[in-house]
Amino acid sequence: MTVASFAMSAALVAGTAVAYTRIPSLTKKYVNDLKTELTKTILDQVPVPEIPEMPQLPTQTGPAITSPF
Repeated sequence: MTVASFAMSAALVAGTAVAYTRIPSLTKKYVNDLKTELTKTILDQVPVPEIPEMPQLPTQTGPAITSPF
């Protein structure tokens, strides 16, 4: 009975230690998966406007403005 109690206590302590060390990485993985899934869902539902092409910049200037006088 004593050996079984010791084995159960040791297994509980070992399981708790393993779970405690793995929780941050599991949480980070699940949060990243959730962000990715939400981003895909939102982008599928909301149309993204196309960005028009930038007009070409002029290569030369026009004539000077004449004086009205």
